[in-house]
Amino acid sequence: MVNSQFQNRSQFGITSKSITFEGFKQLYFMRFVGVPQFLKRLFSRLIWDYNTGEKIVYITFDDGPIPESTPWTLKLLSDKNVKATFFCVGDNVRKYPEIYQQILKEGHAVGNHTHNHLRGFTNQTQSYVNNVRLASQYINSELFRPPYGMIKRSQAKQLLKNYKIVMWDVLSQDYRQDISPESCYKAVLKNIKPGSIILFHNHVKSEKNMRYALPRLIDELRNRGFEFGVCK
Repeated sequence: MVNSQFQNRSQFGITSKSITFEGFKQLYFMRFVGVPQFLKRLFSRLIWDYNTGEKIVYITFDDGPIPESTPWTLKLLSDKNVKATFFCVGDNVRKYPEIYQQILKEGHAVGNHTHNHLRGFTNQTQSYVNNVRLASQYINSELFRPPYGMIKRSQAKQLLKNYKIVMWDVLSQDYRQDISPESCYKAVLKNIKPGSIILFHNHVKSEKNMRYALPRLIDELRNRGFEFGVCK
């Protein structure tokens, strides 16, 4: 089980009151698909899932829009009649406004993913918040997701005044080059529950795994009686 890997939390620099940069980084790069419960409790003001009891899942995409991936994603979602949420990088929206407008035109939700895909732990709080504000000039949304899932408490405190910070509880790991597309698909499917927020990427590194896993996942979840929602 995922949680059993993290029983000795002190080895990661984690206590009931704090989590160090190195500790969080080690957790992240352990490459888990699901999210440990203690991490959800530690950052309880962040949205990790929509546990309403309804059989709905929320597919999300980070890092776009980019021409190599986002148009394909949009066509698949249209063909499957699925709405999703795109957490966009402001500078990518600036470079590819027509793709961003297509996301909106097709009825998907959007969120802010900083302007330059910044790592929260390696940037000062105010410069990080300013970068989010810069992205907001291109992305009109009250939703925010920190790149890499890395955010300082001081950054979250400021951003929560104006944003809902949306994380995830199922990480597809579609960016990993050391796993097969089938492994990516099976790992995601195994960890989904009602209310899950599933994270895929619009990134060239994710193409192979995402293009294989996503259509199969949608079909299988439908077969199991799930519906699809957008983050809110």
